[in-house]
Amino acid sequence: MTHGAASALRQLTLRDRHIALGARIAPFAGWEMPLQYEGVLEEHHAVRERAGMFDVSHMGRVRLEGARAGELLRSVTTFDVRRLEVGEAHYSLYCTEDGGIADDVFVYRLGEARWLVVQNAANAEAGTARLRAAMPSVDDVTVATVMLAVQGPEAMAALERVFGTDGRLAAVAPRRCLETAWRGETALLARTGYTGEDGMECIVPAAAGGALWDALLAAGVRPAGLAARDTLRLEAALPLHGHEIDETTTPFEAGLGFAVTLEDGAPFTGRAALERLHAQEQARKLACIRLSDRGVPRAGMAVLDATGATVSTLTSGTFSPTLRAGIGMAYLPVALATAGTPVQVQVRDRATAAEVVRRPFYRRPRA
Repeated sequence: MTHGAASALRQLTLRDRHIALGARIAPFAGWEMPLQYEGVLEEHHAVRERAGMFDVSHMGRVRLEGARAGELLRSVTTFDVRRLEVGEAHYSLYCTEDGGIADDVFVYRLGEARWLVVQNAANAEAGTARLRAAMPSVDDVTVATVMLAVQGPEAMAALERVFGTDGRLAAVAPRRCLETAWRGETALLARTGYTGEDGMECIVPAAAGGALWDALLAAGVRPAGLAARDTLRLEAALPLHGHEIDETTTPFEAGLGFAVTLEDGAPFTGRAALERLHAQEQARKLACIRLSDRGVPRAGMAVLDATGATVSTLTSGTFSPTLRAGIGMAYLPVALATAGTPVQVQVRDRATAAEVVRRPFYRRPRA
């Protein structure tokens, strides 16, 4: 994750609206981003209990087009995106030749020969270069569009009020998307997100971004910042590149084997290494750890086994507003990565009792 000097930071299209709402702005991945508005706890609970929205326009967005776009996209991503139906999306990875994770991405099939790839902001430049090396027709639409993530149990109802799609949104299944007309523009609405809640990620032309933000506010959706997005994603045990995953971690130890297609035989970057790694027993596994005692775990804190020996460090950690307990993730030896295993986390100068728990920490209630 890189943070440039303040003068070099990129600004969101909706920056003035965030400032007007009292957002605290902070640098993130080369961008000025709203960290929080009224407070992390309030924004976190708004998403878990009602509906909140995040301006995630810093995420890289690249459109691809052409008869061979799916085949060429497959050559640089781990998942066989060619099997996606029009209107379907899937999580995938860019890997290095030795099987490390260079980035995690979402791939959307918009038409028979039209695709959208959403990349992490910190890796967007490298990811776009990777795509351009594989295919000629790559259109970076990051600056030309605004992306808002609307999440929470009331998110779909609010989106229906804003877009007036006569119930069509409710029919969109998870990891599916549709394009619809809105105020003379085309909006892409995808039932995806990064919070563990239901909702949609909405992409509209930059000129329509302000109107969409205002309409969602009027529909009762509460603005939320990066800080709440992080506590929400950690409760849902969703990986963050640069923390849970990077070029030193592999998909299989990270629990991301579902994003790797090996049976199709198609060549892609890192395939040989991933075939080899898939055939091996994993030495470690990404695990969820919940503190039994008081304390706030943070990334980099040591994880100890029952004897007090250091076995790992936390990749992420926070106080969970939903569970009201300290939680974190770490790569543990496989023998220790089973739910119920007692461990300890070195919180400052104290070895704090903790336990390995099932992944994820939080799962939204069934409707």
